[in-house]
Amino acid sequence: MSITAAHWIYCIMVLVILGFMLARKETIIPCIVGVFLIGLVAKGSISGAARAIFDSFIVAGIELISVIMIISVIVAMAKLLEEIGANYLMAAPIAKIIKTPDAAFFTIGIVMLLASWFFWPSPATALIGAVLLPVAIRVGLPVIGFAVAMNIFGHGIGLSTDFIIQGAPTITATSGGVPVVDVMYEGIPLYVVMAVVTVSTSYIILKKDIKTGNIVKPQVEMYSVENTIKHPKIAKWAAILVPILFLLDIAAMFAFDLVGGDATALVGGTAVIVLCVLCVSLYKKEALEKIAEYIKKGFAFGMEIFGPILPIAGFFYLGEVGPFTTVFGDFLPEGSMGILSDMGLLLASSVALSKPIAAILETAVGAITGLDGSGFSGMNLAGSIAKVFGTAINVNIARLCALGQIAAIWTGGGTIIPWAVIPVAAITGIKPADIARKNLLPVIIGFVVTTIVAIFIL
Repeated sequence: MSITAAHWIYCIMVLVILGFMLARKETIIPCIVGVFLIGLVAKGSISGAARAIFDSFIVAGIELISVIMIISVIVAMAKLLEEIGANYLMAAPIAKIIKTPDAAFFTIGIVMLLASWFFWPSPATALIGAVLLPVAIRVGLPVIGFAVAMNIFGHGIGLSTDFIIQGAPTITATSGGVPVVDVMYEGIPLYVVMAVVTVSTSYIILKKDIKTGNIVKPQVEMYSVENTIKHPKIAKWAAILVPILFLLDIAAMFAFDLVGGDATALVGGTAVIVLCVLCVSLYKKEALEKIAEYIKKGFAFGMEIFGPILPIAGFFYLGEVGPFTTVFGDFLPEGSMGILSDMGLLLASSVALSKPIAAILETAVGAITGLDGSGFSGMNLAGSIAKVFGTAINVNIARLCALGQIAAIWTGGGTIIPWAVIPVAAITGIKPADIARKNLLPVIIGFVVTTIVAIFIL
């Protein structure tokens, strides 16, 4: 596989952008510069490079539209539930269990983990966040702590294991040439180590930040935590029926095998139906005008959150072969798997193999391919490399697959890449970069410890 100038420009700009992130600077301009420079190489003209910038925005918008929509309609529904006080009533049973910030952190995390196993993190984030955020605020858990708990347990542990839906292990197992059950079973020690280390480190850092006052304040205050019930009868029925409807959604996901985008669509459609029914019940003749107001509020919030994300995501999506081809045409060499996958293969083929090297490279390749903010796009490569490494040095291929899966998902699935944490950022109103920065150290420590453990058990 030949490496082009576009590959090197992309990788250099990734390092530049990560430097800006670590310096707590906005990364929109570096991302735009990166697209422009690749455009100069791929298109061969300034006008072509300029067009590529806008095209990258379009690609990012297409990739993110489902997340923008689900967040917007859930927020629209939540605004109405908040106005009538139904959100307070829905949170009341859980509030009886959660009495302290510590209990809030772990209870919210565990609930998010279970929900993510059953219907994946994005729809789980929208549902759980809308109900439990007021509870967390009320007992003193900082909003950033709430966001970290949702990310680490849901997008980290839940999505990287994926025991119920089995989307992630199926991809890596198929590429690695091993049974899916082997990736899940043999990977349990690695999943457990990664979970324990990241959760413990996140919790310790959060406690330290609370003690020292070093807490990032939320940029948007979304939900009231006061007991204000304006329409008691309707609020009571809404507090009962809304959870029941979403539980029925979960049952439907199982019954009809709905996952990913289909599951998100079901949740979003249910939210719109709830919004319509409540508007008609509350406002009668004024319902037609009122529902427009709530939809406008929801989508205004969605665009406020996602607007700055599109230029950033537009650059990083170019690491995948599909978006790159959409923006730049057939510039990549024949047989290319995308810039990130190509660079991962180059790295893997440049080093002599041993158990430690195989484990380190598997983690590195998984993390590199996760930089596009997907997590899933690089798992085929992670599984393929695990098969090559495992066969070459006679180690456990399934465990190598699990290690690559962990690195890809924890990086790109929604914990340390700003454009991947946007569902949680949207619900909490915190800047995505702030959440990613708070997750960064725990996840890196988790990678190091998990890779060390993998070296001894391969």
